[in-house]
Amino acid sequence: MKKVLVINSNPKPTEMSFSLRLGEHYLTALQADADVQIERVNLYEENIPLIDGTVLDAWGKAAAGEALSAEQTSTLGRMNEILEQFIAADVVVFITPMWNLSFPTLLKAYIDNVVIAGRTFKYTAEGPKGLLGGKKVVHIEARGGVYSEGPTTGLRFTDSYLQTIMGFIGITDYENVVVEGMAATPDRAEEILASAKQRAEQSAKNLLAAVK
Repeated sequence: MKKVLVINSNPKPTEMSFSLRLGEHYLTALQADADVQIERVNLYEENIPLIDGTVLDAWGKAAAGEALSAEQTSTLGRMNEILEQFIAADVVVFITPMWNLSFPTLLKAYIDNVVIAGRTFKYTAEGPKGLLGGKKVVHIEARGGVYSEGPTTGLRFTDSYLQTIMGFIGITDYENVVVEGMAATPDRAEEILASAKQRAEQSAKNLLAAVK
């Protein structure tokens, strides 16, 4: 059975979110196969630790073999839970909006919990090497403007960063399913979404065919 981990970084209700509506359509297509197990994580409903002074101090103490405080033990334990869940997945689906040319803060916090030296990448004499080869990432993204073509293509920091950081930990099988331009042409928003849903459904079918 293939394990699909869905990371939702949009706090809106599904009916008010283009990224979530597109994501749900994609997941519905995946669920056509009974051999797919889907696990969902809503970053706005979970405890996602930040890398702060407490965490940095805890890492230093752990490396030195020193005792941790109760708070530090709890925080590092939670970070390890997040990491183990990510490592256990065969496919990771990120559902994100583009906000101010980036994605929500909690997604960056989540990524900081799974990009861990010695676990998901390692340092070598030839440079960093990713350790999570064999997985697939699907990035389902909504953008109010159009960034896939024209003069704004260089501003697509969301997708370029996510693809780069996933490649850094060894996940090079990466796909972006995007719905964009709804704010630029609101009268065509539902038409744009319908077209994106077709692409999402085909993406899901391709994934199911690949894992057979």
